Amino acid sequence: VEGEEGEEEEEEEDEEEASMTPAEQFGAPKAPPGTWASCLRIVDPADATTKQVVEMTGNEGALCVCHVYFPAAKELFLAVGTAVGLTFAPRDCDGGYIHLYRYLDDGTVTLVHKTPLDGAPGALCAFKGRLLVGCGNALRLYDFGKKKLLRKVENRNFPNFITTIHASGERIYVGDVQESFHFVRYKREDGSMYVVADDVQPRHVTAALPLDYDTVAGGDKFGNIFVQRLAADISEEIEEDPTGGKNVGASGVLNGAPHKVEQVVQFHVGETVCALTKGTLQAGGLECIIYTTLMGTVGALMPFVSREDVDFCTHLEMHMRQDAPPLLGRDHMAFRSSYFPVKDVIDGDLCEQFTTLAADLQRRIAEDMDRTPSEILKKLEDLRAKVA
Repeated sequence: VEGEEGEEEEEEEDEEEASMTPAEQFGAPKAPPGTWASCLRIVDPADATTKQVVEMTGNEGALCVCHVYFPAAKELFLAVGTAVGLTFAPRDCDGGYIHLYRYLDDGTVTLVHKTPLDGAPGALCAFKGRLLVGCGNALRLYDFGKKKLLRKVENRNFPNFITTIHASGERIYVGDVQESFHFVRYKREDGSMYVVADDVQPRHVTAALPLDYDTVAGGDKFGNIFVQRLAADISEEIEEDPTGGKNVGASGVLNGAPHKVEQVVQFHVGETVCALTKGTLQAGGLECIIYTTLMGTVGALMPFVSREDVDFCTHLEMHMRQDAPPLLGRDHMAFRSSYFPVKDVIDGDLCEQFTTLAADLQRRIAEDMDRTPSEILKKLEDLRAKVA
């Protein structure tokens, strides 16, 4: 009997091996949903070498990271938000943690403590010597503690799931996974946070970049880049609110915040926007908004500094739309307005195609613009040189 059982076990193992797809052709076996392996890697930017790797245990997946300075401890910490057993469809998890790391003299980190959460932390941000945490649909403010972070303030009036958090002064800019940006006011006197303005468009925010105190640039998962601004009079009214936000709930508009933001810029890139930042691509270059997409595109949005440049590019784009339509016949403006009408953005890629046109077509366009082809080419080269 023992011999027969041994033969049956060997046959079952052989069948399992035969049913497995070869790893060389199909890759390693995939883990089931909710199974995670992630790490924190410290890299030396001087020589691009790894100084330390901290493996996350307990089926934790690292979702967000930021630096935070706690005056109580008088040092800078590294905060990492992790979720346990996270699944996306439906979005669920078995809890989360905030890992707080201290920097050592050799550039590596050591764990100070872990703070348990009741949801997945979608975003972290340092704020006035404390830590802002987006946990599910709740915005929380934590302070430093010896054994764990101490929760001080919480606001649960967000629709779905917080994906981005930025702060400036007393104002907090919160991006929701489906409901665009929310402008939050923090009142230090009574330690409260309340939403003062939001958007009427349901945007699936994936990236955010505050441009000034009233203006925020964002990108969504459908490939749109947009800029929203709070009107000057509304911003002043929020700052000087004598009620301290006590009547915010009573004065809400469309079941939301009492004030709405204005759409300043709309542009459809065509690929999911992953990151936004401000910077220059060369020494002495013009500061611009740099974005990256899921397909690997790196692009830049350059601000115009003169009305002459705006008129030149607007007219050139208009002629290029008429005389150099896309190969597949789709209308260029319809593409750039796939989700929202394009507003106050000139398509530089389309203008650059002027150099590929036939000589007679270049002359005809240049005559309509009261210029010569060489002047147009020189102008395009000067605009390009301002960025890179």
